[in-house]
Amino acid sequence: MDSKPEKPESREPVKVNEAVIQCPVCGKHTLRVEDYLYEIPMIGKVILTTGKCSNCGYRFNDVRLAEAQEPRKILLNVEKAEDLNALVVRASSASILIPELGMSMTPGPASEGFITTVEGVLERFLEALTAACSSPDADKEACEKAKRLIEDAKEGKLKFTLVLVDPEGVSTIVSSKARVEPVSKKELEELGYIVTNAPGEESSESGKN
Repeated sequence: MDSKPEKPESREPVKVNEAVIQCPVCGKHTLRVEDYLYEIPMIGKVILTTGKCSNCGYRFNDVRLAEAQEPRKILLNVEKAEDLNALVVRASSASILIPELGMSMTPGPASEGFITTVEGVLERFLEALTAACSSPDADKEACEKAKRLIEDAKEGKLKFTLVLVDPEGVSTIVSSKARVEPVSKKELEELGYIVTNAPGEESSESGKN
């Protein structure tokens, strides 16, 4: 007698943690935070975090790899149109740099994690640039030049490097072309991260008169 086929493993999000903490906006202990474990094809297991304050309505969302790695930077040389389809998992702790465009996205108080494509990252930069250029004091000529560069990059006309830096090691770029490199304390500090020393390790300021 043939055995019944096994049911496929469920990929529905599973709640793994829930807590009520202090809201960074109103200061009340009314911010409910929930963590969900979710498996995404091509990416693997991730933690989706949602938060909502019942007092002031503040909300936030984050996403990160379920298994943290060492502090690292991931680089992707975008040389062809198909490279724009590579998936990017950016946790709220991570920075995104595109040196050729002179653009960067660094964590802040309102920073949120997201999953998108390389093209989606460019679209986020374009939206931020458009908002900044709406100011009466904005340099219109510089704004138009920057917008053209992003549009050229989106259309595959401009080669560039996408650099994802994450001191917590919970972000990634899903592409066979992506390469992982260690990130130095100096690089992290230049991006505004506060780097603490391991026990017994001297501070970079030690020994200075």
